[in-house]
Amino acid sequence: MIGPDKNQKFPLDKYERLCFLKNIVKNPNIIIGDYTYYDDFENVENFEKNVKYHFDFVGDKLVIGKFCMIASDVKFIMNRANHLTKSLSTYPFAIFGNGWENAMDGKTYPQKGDITIGNDVWIGYNATIRAGVTIGDGAIIATNATVIKDVEPYSIVGGNPAKEIKKRFSENIILKLLELKWWNWEIEKITRNLQNLTDINIDKLMNAK
Repeated sequence: MIGPDKNQKFPLDKYERLCFLKNIVKNPNIIIGDYTYYDDFENVENFEKNVKYHFDFVGDKLVIGKFCMIASDVKFIMNRANHLTKSLSTYPFAIFGNGWENAMDGKTYPQKGDITIGNDVWIGYNATIRAGVTIGDGAIIATNATVIKDVEPYSIVGGNPAKEIKKRFSENIILKLLELKWWNWEIEKITRNLQNLTDINIDKLMNAK
């Protein structure tokens, strides 16, 4: 055996509330890496419903790496949620027409960019990720966190707004893991090294065959 089939929609037998996410997402502006899973209390189809304000004409992307773990009710707030913040009013007059359609002539709504999630990232229940945020490899986002700025690799963040609680490892180990990029190994090599991946000895992983 060399692990579950990455192209299988439901990798757990007789359990349809956890899916390999890339196999259910239909929006081409949502890009998901292999083996990233989503677990939902009700229905995995809720994932795309929780990618909020994501309209084709804006063109922003949600990019999630490999081997990520995403809990139920995680929300991604994309760019079309943004209003003017430096003007005297934040109200979106132009969308209502009827004499208001020119309110945005010569102006544009703020664009904060794509949401980019690295590899081996764990996002806890009911967390919210805002547009423009990059979450580094190996990070952990705590339950109910609201992430409004970038998260460093292998750090744990929580709260509203989310703040770093601690780093998961020493700087030396983090640098080695970022160099190693085990998630890009062939699945056969990953399978051979499951004991090392679930241990804390970085040297064994660095010397993996």
